[in-house]
Amino acid sequence: MSEQVTAGDIAAAFLERCGVEHAFGVISIHNMPILDAIARRGKIEFVPARSEGGAVNMADANARVRGRLGVAVSSTGTAAGNACGAIVEAMTAGTPLLHLTGQIDSPHLDRQKGFLHEAPDQLGMLGAAGKAAFRVWSAETMLGTLREAVRLACTPPCGPVSVEIAIDIQAATVPMPVNLDPLPVRVPAPDEGAVDALAAALANKKRVMLWLGGGARGAVDEVARLVNLGMGVVTSVQGRGVLPGDDDMSLGAFNLQPAIEEFYGTCDAMVVVGSRLRSNETLTYSLKLPKPLFQIDADPAADGRAYPVDMFVCGDAAQTLELLADRLKGKFKADKAFGNDIRAARGKAEEGLRKTLGPYNGLLDEVLAAVPRDFVWVRDITLSNTIWGNRLPPLDGPRDGVHALGGGIGQGLPMAVGAALAVRGKDDDGKNRKTLLLAGDGGFSVTLGELATAKQENADIAILLMNDGGYGVIKNIQDAKYGGRNVYVDILGPDWGMLCDSLGIPHWGVTDTRELGGILKQAFDAEGPALIEIDMKAIGPFAQAFAGPPGRAKAAEDADAGAAGGGKADA
Repeated sequence: MSEQVTAGDIAAAFLERCGVEHAFGVISIHNMPILDAIARRGKIEFVPARSEGGAVNMADANARVRGRLGVAVSSTGTAAGNACGAIVEAMTAGTPLLHLTGQIDSPHLDRQKGFLHEAPDQLGMLGAAGKAAFRVWSAETMLGTLREAVRLACTPPCGPVSVEIAIDIQAATVPMPVNLDPLPVRVPAPDEGAVDALAAALANKKRVMLWLGGGARGAVDEVARLVNLGMGVVTSVQGRGVLPGDDDMSLGAFNLQPAIEEFYGTCDAMVVVGSRLRSNETLTYSLKLPKPLFQIDADPAADGRAYPVDMFVCGDAAQTLELLADRLKGKFKADKAFGNDIRAARGKAEEGLRKTLGPYNGLLDEVLAAVPRDFVWVRDITLSNTIWGNRLPPLDGPRDGVHALGGGIGQGLPMAVGAALAVRGKDDDGKNRKTLLLAGDGGFSVTLGELATAKQENADIAILLMNDGGYGVIKNIQDAKYGGRNVYVDILGPDWGMLCDSLGIPHWGVTDTRELGGILKQAFDAEGPALIEIDMKAIGPFAQAFAGPPGRAKAAEDADAGAAGGGKADA
């Protein structure tokens, strides 16, 4: 006779079988049976976040860095609502994530009786924020529902799936299932005839660029084969590191610099792989890309969605590129000057970016000199990241960078916690790989409570806190477009040193960028979180103002400003 267990035990045992190492969440009345099971079984490390949104951000980053399923646990009602913003971010990033939320006692569900902690149409709310949402109707259907939720979350295009489980169902006793294996995840195999046609279209081209997005992160070896044939690479922010960022055949993520668009004019084809060609990376879809333009994507609905394409192949990136490389081997002959031209274009792009930094060139140099090659680079939405953090430093691996792709501020700190735990003890010598977080004081304040989570978990995070006393991005836009009327952007922050002291977190203040290198080394040598506060008012403004997400008109304005020697920027 099978062992009698709670449905919460089944959920915990199934997650173990899925290879889950961490779950993130906030304990509450309506999720206690599941969390009690996780604690009793002792095989998954549960991380008590300070907010439900923070928990989902942690699970999201943990999944991105591990390349495996992330798990977040919330309570119902308001708590599930708190998780929704971070679920939207995970959906934007295409993260395979399971969000488990409690629910009120099943006899009272959907009766509009005003039961405590109930939210009207919670499933609709969660389903709208993520990829899908399910309800477990009985203890007997717990495993089947979870299996389908995980299968769907991990099936390309991946995304977050929520499952709500009533408290009485979590606590109900049923036999432990004999088989707890997850369902197989089937990735879309490309039609070989379509690959044949793509190979034929590329065979006599000489200057081909691959544009790699997040959907190409599982195709490192296959991309390398095509690069070895003579193709070049440019990436979206999410595709950084699929090819090492400083590879001779890589333009990195310098897709918006005028020098890169000029270089595209010399190319005779581009293949977009696993990228949505998002507005902020294409001058709002006006960036002139090489023609013909081909697209490979696991999502059939992606065909021509952002740019018209000459040919579309639906399929998993790794499988499709492997078949393509097989067919082009011995047939594709790249222009001998192509590699040199890529390096020259990248050099011009980096030079163009450097001209906008002003005194922050020194800060960037100190970061580049101090960080190890295998660090994890997490960025919040902040002026510094928008200007340089999304492009530099170069990343060596496809899961070494984490960024709030949806543009919501305040997600960097919890993401850094999830990322740091994902790589804990993962160095070749068994030590922790280091995580570096770039954040602004405004965004950092949104999820400030998670600094205590970082300390409690002893997460190895060095924090670069760019302190300009408010919302620097908005200040810049107000300067450029609202006559310099800086309203509602100056916010009170804590004394960061005193705050860090209260938590036992090392803190350094930087007023001169030349100080940063030595301090970064100390922060990386420290165990657990450490905070480096960069006084941007002391260092001064960037050489060129940021005036909002890039578009064609904005790019022209920037080029004019650069030619004139830059303009005022309120850091």
